[in-house]
Amino acid sequence: MKMKNIALENRPRERFERQGDSVLNNAELLPADSVIKRIHTIRKIQVMIDSDLAELYCVPVKALNQAVKRNKDRFPDDFMFRLTKSEKNELVTKCDYLKNLKFSPNNPYAFTEQGIAALSGILKSKRAINVNIKIMRAFVSMRKFISKNAEIFYRLDSVEKRQIEFEIKTDKNFEKMFDAMEPGKPKQ
Repeated sequence: MKMKNIALENRPRERFERQGDSVLNNAELLPADSVIKRIHTIRKIQVMIDSDLAELYCVPVKALNQAVKRNKDRFPDDFMFRLTKSEKNELVTKCDYLKNLKFSPNNPYAFTEQGIAALSGILKSKRAINVNIKIMRAFVSMRKFISKNAEIFYRLDSVEKRQIEFEIKTDKNFEKMFDAMEPGKPKQ
């Protein structure tokens, strides 16, 4: 089976940079936080949106999605999925830099870590290879952070639950007190 690739090297890079948030043209110098801030949690899965990936790879979104469609067998549903309209709207609300998606008639694709790894098989430019390495490192870094802080997250969650229980108990006590203070109501 012959794989179809898209040529990335000869595309003008500056055209795909966002105003005020430009991606460095040299992928080796791409800051890790530039990648990490583009990782979103949707359907309880960490993903990257096709427009963010296209920007990092310096290709048009349409070219990226066409390459994926030509190699559809590499992208099962657990590697890539299309956002629903409500997911797209929620993402646009959370991320100001994605405001252009709001007016797009198409819902974007979301790529999981495995889907991004599969992209490395169809995008052959040196930049795409370097960007993919940065993205994989960002996902690993996020997993390490979550695992290192899992106990803190658990403890924070339990403190939050206890506080909610305390607030409910306090509210009930205040209700009893105010009911007792009202004239004409029997005391309990």
